[in-house]
Amino acid sequence: MSVKKSKRRESLDDLADRGVLSGFDRKRPGVKITMSAVHVVLLVGLVVAGLGPILWLAKAAVTPTQDTLRQPFALWPHGIDWANLSTAWNDIHIDQYFLNTIIIALGSWFFQVLVATTAGYALSILRPKYAPILNGLVLATLFIPAVVLLVPLYLTILHPPIIGTSMLNTFWAVWLPAAANAFNILLVKRFFDNLPREVFEAAKTDGAGPFRVFWSIVLPMSRPILGVVSVFAIIAAWKDFLWPLLVLPDPAVQPLSVRLPAVQSQTELDVFLAALAISTIIPVVLFLVFQRLFLRSAGLGGAVKG
Repeated sequence: MSVKKSKRRESLDDLADRGVLSGFDRKRPGVKITMSAVHVVLLVGLVVAGLGPILWLAKAAVTPTQDTLRQPFALWPHGIDWANLSTAWNDIHIDQYFLNTIIIALGSWFFQVLVATTAGYALSILRPKYAPILNGLVLATLFIPAVVLLVPLYLTILHPPIIGTSMLNTFWAVWLPAAANAFNILLVKRFFDNLPREVFEAAKTDGAGPFRVFWSIVLPMSRPILGVVSVFAIIAAWKDFLWPLLVLPDPAVQPLSVRLPAVQSQTELDVFLAALAISTIIPVVLFLVFQRLFLRSAGLGGAVKG
């Protein structure tokens, strides 16, 4: 009876694991060759779809304008024009706008992480009596369209209620509104809800205060969610266009996302494509250099030891 049960269990497992093709069908030469060909076609298609636009932009960055317009997919029919890169760097001032972009991204990242972790800690760990009301209010802000908030946010930046000095043309006008991100707050709170409460109780028994618990226990255990929030914050700040356009009218403090479209009509096509290539390649290179640290901070390592 035990042998029959084991065979029956194995057959049920085979049926459960069986997909469109069974294991026997996969071993047949014709099916195996067809599956390999399909995998190769899919891989090549994904590579072309993912890297194709970037490779074309890199090619067009060093191609004269006439060659790009007449033969957009030809490989330099009349030679390579390396001067496009130096012209884009010096005339369009990519270095200055790229520095502005980094400052905006780092500031937005810092304030978003600061507000998300402290608010999540207050709602999840400290849990005051009015925490459910605050949680509901934060959740309710997710249902307000972002376009509706543009006018009141702009008026608040133009006439701040406490300091009384306009924050236009300052990075604070981008940093502070980005910090009030309800999605990040709820995301961090949800992660804090799953942390072991025994650790907090033991720390309080040893005399640790709320700040010590937050700094020495909660934050080290929250590296995965901090990495996720960091990714969201940096990507959102890097590609944001409308809000920096409104609050940073001075070109000297504008990021790449705002300044490059503004200079498009005044720049030759080959030089403009070179500027786009530089602004695209730099973050890609930075990611490749720091990918191990980036992925590790995104939560691929363990959050709690012992």
